[in-house]
Amino acid sequence: MSLSVLQQRLQHTFSQPQLLQQALTHRSFSLDHNERLEFLGDSVLGLAISGLLYEKLGDRPEGELSRVRSNLVKEGTLHQIALQLGLPALLRLGDGEARSGGAQRPSILADALEALLGAIYLDAGFEAARQVVLRLFAQVDISPQMQAAAKDPKTALQEWLQGRRMQLPEYSVERVSGAAHKQTFTVACVVPALRLGAKGQGHSRRAGEQAAAAAMLKLLQDKHPS
Repeated sequence: MSLSVLQQRLQHTFSQPQLLQQALTHRSFSLDHNERLEFLGDSVLGLAISGLLYEKLGDRPEGELSRVRSNLVKEGTLHQIALQLGLPALLRLGDGEARSGGAQRPSILADALEALLGAIYLDAGFEAARQVVLRLFAQVDISPQMQAAAKDPKTALQEWLQGRRMQLPEYSVERVSGAAHKQTFTVACVVPALRLGAKGQGHSRRAGEQAAAAAMLKLLQDKHPS
């Protein structure tokens, strides 16, 4: 598949083609990789999905909207959309990452999709990126019943704290170790209101945050079993 086919599927033609190329570049391939675009795209996606849910499910309580949004922006959902777009064939990976199956790794594909949204935002603004998000999620069944889906640790932790009117947790990457094609992220999760901290590890920032959230949840449940 070519970049032009991808642009057709996105229904967005990049006026700055270098942004498209960067969005598909993993850190194992080049120093000019997609992590900054992923950071930006994560926020663009979150806002676009929040607006979509407000329109479609605006009569539902905030906690329910948050849970549905979490299901929509989680790694598994983004991974499936990335596969539908054909991103595995277009990713630029280092030799080691490519040999280890990086083109099919859910975390890499989910990150690349977010990076694409960040690139579209820089290329044409938020409205253009929002329209792409709406098209990408057009075939996803969005309904209140999505709340019944299993919660990931970050969502479960957020809801535990919100239910007790506490400040949301803070995440930070403490360390990145390992070879470029097989890095391990050590992430800290802090709950300021309780002065508690926990750590987790994963092969992506996202996975590390989920592991840290799971560790924090266990800590909280041990201390506050009710």
